Amino acid sequence: MTDFRSLLRRDYPLPLVAAVLTVLNALLFHGPFFSYLTDHVQSSANGVLIWVSWLLILLAVNYLGFVLTLFLGRTVGKILIGISMVINAGCLYFIHTYDVMLDDTMMGNVFNTQYSEASSFASWSMLAYLLTLGLLPALLLGWVKIRYGSWRNFALSVGASLGGTVLITFANMPNWTWVDKNSTVMGSLLLPWSYIVNAVRYQIHEYDAHREEILLPDAVWVDNGRRAAVLIIGESARRDHFSLYGYPQNTNPLLNATERITCYEAESAATYTTAGVKAILDSQESDERYEILPNYLHRMGVDVTWRTSNWGESPLHIDQVEHRSDLQRRYGEDCPYDELLTRGLDSLIARSPSDKVLVVLHTSTSHGPSYYSKYPERFETFTPVCRSVEMGECSHEELIHAYDNTIVYTDYLVHEVIRQLEGLEGWTSTVFFVSDHGESLGEGNLYMHGVPRSIAPREQYEIPFIVWVSDTAPQPRPQAGVGQHHVFHSLTRFLGLDSPVYRADRDIFR
Repeated sequence: MTDFRSLLRRDYPLPLVAAVLTVLNALLFHGPFFSYLTDHVQSSANGVLIWVSWLLILLAVNYLGFVLTLFLGRTVGKILIGISMVINAGCLYFIHTYDVMLDDTMMGNVFNTQYSEASSFASWSMLAYLLTLGLLPALLLGWVKIRYGSWRNFALSVGASLGGTVLITFANMPNWTWVDKNSTVMGSLLLPWSYIVNAVRYQIHEYDAHREEILLPDAVWVDNGRRAAVLIIGESARRDHFSLYGYPQNTNPLLNATERITCYEAESAATYTTAGVKAILDSQESDERYEILPNYLHRMGVDVTWRTSNWGESPLHIDQVEHRSDLQRRYGEDCPYDELLTRGLDSLIARSPSDKVLVVLHTSTSHGPSYYSKYPERFETFTPVCRSVEMGECSHEELIHAYDNTIVYTDYLVHEVIRQLEGLEGWTSTVFFVSDHGESLGEGNLYMHGVPRSIAPREQYEIPFIVWVSDTAPQPRPQAGVGQHHVFHSLTRFLGLDSPVYRADRDIFR
């Protein structure tokens, strides 16, 4: 022990400390990166060149980062590197456990996740990662004394690492096509650069997204009847686990017995909540901040209410936004489940001062990893269920059962909304259920969602699009190629508005 303490109390030159940190960073946090490289390069001389080149680039770039941070930051630099080690350990846990990719979309999930959702991931395994791979190395670094040396030596270290990186990069010019093809995945596995760079990218995107909303052109009313629409935005509901679409487990016992139900085989525009919800509410595919459906209809005189137990929607410019906590206070229920969003919908519509009503219910029913906590006990139809946040530790059957029970509960929620609307007299009404994206349940060793849409498996973007109409409403027409952008045009025209942005080819009622 005395020898170990004496080692820590010695003065070590900055290049040596940076080199040790570089090697530790590669060994502790880059196993998934090198596994991906090994699996995706050919067993040839060129494949070895790619593998070795990326190892050298990783070492050179991290060495440069450590030298810059420690020389310029001194004590603050140590603190920053220590924090990055703890974050690296947490990221590695999620990569190993959920096979996540730390790209800009995943960083969006991180920034927008509520505490209640984030805390559901807590486990002893996560704590072990944070303590052993993160906090312990960070404390050891804090103890070490560093001889920072002269500016000349600092410049030599920076120049050598930069020059080596440039030389290796250009030596691999014939492999740039391969690098471009695999850059998304490889970049998401480079720690700490993946979350640093992509956090900045996300914030730039968010700044751009929160610019002033571009108003859509005014619409005119072409129908004066009393019409009500309820849009239910599902969370992580994948289509192939709905018995309405042929799934062998009876996950839709109520909707299977309900008349005037139409099901579309839809695809989501993205695999994460913020983009999926935006697509559902947008009139067109665009990165621009056009006026979304609730804001547009509210401005046109529709009575709009937004009820949510989730997050990730674009800024709302309406009068009635109700969170689960608001509804708990109103109805005096300590209900942690999404059925609270359906309370009193019929009376909400019946007492509306307007003849045009839109209610949006933004649910969280099928969001992982703790599927078992998303539904009341009476909906635990399929057993045994996975009761761990570490999905890979459960059997595939237990995980599927837990997820399928959330779909059974979703079936109840949608049916409950339909039941209330059926009891309204004098109203023509419709219910839309559209999920924000799908969900992976261990297929290809992937869990949950968030893989970039261009390479995502079908489980993460094939979604249910379910429509119910009252007996006085126009009937939806069967059609292929339905997507989330059909919602805006279908509901706008259903409520009786004729808008210059309306597209008949995206109206399921035409």
